[in-house]
Amino acid sequence: MHGTTTIESPKTANRCADAGPAAWQGIRKIAVVAAVRNRREITLQCLRSLDRIDKTGLDIERIIVDDGSTDGTADAVHNTFPDVQIIGGSGDLWCSGAVNLGIEHALETNVDYILVINDDTVFDSSFLQRMVATAEANPRSVVGGLLLLWDQPHRVFQIAPRWDTLHGGWRHLFDQTVCTVPSEPFDVETIVGNCTLFPAAVFREAGLFATRWLPHFGDAEFTPRLRKRGWRLLIEPHARVFNQPNEVPPKLSQMSIPELYDVVWKKHNHPHNLRNRFMMYWLGAPTKLHGLAGFVVYLLRLGLQGVGVKFRPRRERALREEYR
Repeated sequence: MHGTTTIESPKTANRCADAGPAAWQGIRKIAVVAAVRNRREITLQCLRSLDRIDKTGLDIERIIVDDGSTDGTADAVHNTFPDVQIIGGSGDLWCSGAVNLGIEHALETNVDYILVINDDTVFDSSFLQRMVATAEANPRSVVGGLLLLWDQPHRVFQIAPRWDTLHGGWRHLFDQTVCTVPSEPFDVETIVGNCTLFPAAVFREAGLFATRWLPHFGDAEFTPRLRKRGWRLLIEPHARVFNQPNEVPPKLSQMSIPELYDVVWKKHNHPHNLRNRFMMYWLGAPTKLHGLAGFVVYLLRLGLQGVGVKFRPRRERALREEYR
């Protein structure tokens, strides 16, 4: 599907779940990058959680890119965590641009890995040990954590989207739990970017997030780009991180014409934005032809749903069954 890219079977990913703390020799230097804006208490909660993790064998630098917050986020972070580096943004970087700014700063310090996180995340104490152990055991790999809901911590937030042209793009399996995912690191087609560990070499080889085309959902293009270049995309199921549930956006059919126009074209951070959707498909699908066809199917389904035609959802299956 991806040309000359070679992806091993998920069964062949080296098992690191029981590797224990610091299963590598020496110290690994890691920069943790988070883009934030006007979520002061959420950001502080994230940093408090990060402060409590197991840091054995790790030299951790924390970088917060505050893109124009007006709620005192930067001051609160500086006062509570004076060793956290705060980079001020212009207020119009969007998520991809803010993350790129943090990554560029991290690359100047000769780090081994860059962990990109959302600030609405709290962490199991061993999550980073697990992710680094998996990355160390699997060369040329990018490792995502197991994303769970913080109000229902047994339930998976988002995991292992798969491209399905006839479905209309990326297909998510819902109703997954910690018991339905594989017990070993497993390959995926794209990694949802809430908590992802990148070797620093990734950015020197492949560049940064595509801010021109995807100012807000750059992870939807970036990890598929890496996969096409021969990097493995792995999920470490024992690296558990807990995320704030997504807000369910109102249906397009419930919006006025001006609201609809703003959402589908102007609001880059909205999940129904058509420009973002097209660019995610065009740049992130296995090929541009797949992306174009998937986008057409998506528009057809959207139109049919608008006139009341409902689609039967795919039967849910445990991911561990699919990865046997």
